Amino acid sequence: MSMKCLIYIVTLFSFSLCNLKVGDLAPDFKLQDQNAIYHTLKQYRGNNVVLYFYPKDFTPGCTKQACSLRDINAELLNRNTIVFGVSYDSNKKHANFSNKHNLNFSLLSDASKSIAKLYNANSCFFLHKRKTYVIDSNGIIAYIIDPVNIQTHNSIILSVLDSLEIKMSN
Repeated sequence: MSMKCLIYIVTLFSFSLCNLKVGDLAPDFKLQDQNAIYHTLKQYRGNNVVLYFYPKDFTPGCTKQACSLRDINAELLNRNTIVFGVSYDSNKKHANFSNKHNLNFSLLSDASKSIAKLYNANSCFFLHKRKTYVIDSNGIIAYIIDPVNIQTHNSIILSVLDSLEIKMSN
C-alpha cells in the first residue's frame, strides 16, 4: 500500500470519527466551569444533558440563548436534565457573564478547543459554531440541533425530552 493511499484512508477514518450522530455514545469531556469546578459528562449519567455550544459570552445572540435556557432551567431540572454551555471563553469571562445574567447552570471553558472539535462544534473561524446536543441519561445522543434557531431552540429541547420520557415509560 502506498503512503498516499494510507494517508487517504487515515484521513477518511478521522472524518468518520468526528461525525457524531443520533444514537452515538456522546464523547466524555473534562472541563472547568465559571467557578473553576471540573465537570465530566460521565459524572452526570442518570441525568439527561443539554450540551450547547455557543460562540462568545456577552454577544446578543449568545446572551439571548443563555437567558432563555436560564428561564426554563427549573423545568429542565424537573425533567432530570442538566444544562452546560460551552465556548472558548475563559472561566473568568464565563463567571462575569453568568453573574451579570443570573445564569443557573454551568458554563464550561473549552479554551483548548478540543471538545468543540470532538462535538463538531468548531468552526474555521475563531468561535464555536452554535450547536446543541441533547444527551439521554445513558450518555447516548438523542438529538442534535444544528443549525440552531434561538427562537425555537427551547421548544425543540423540551419536545425531545418529552419523547425521551415517553420512551422510558414504555
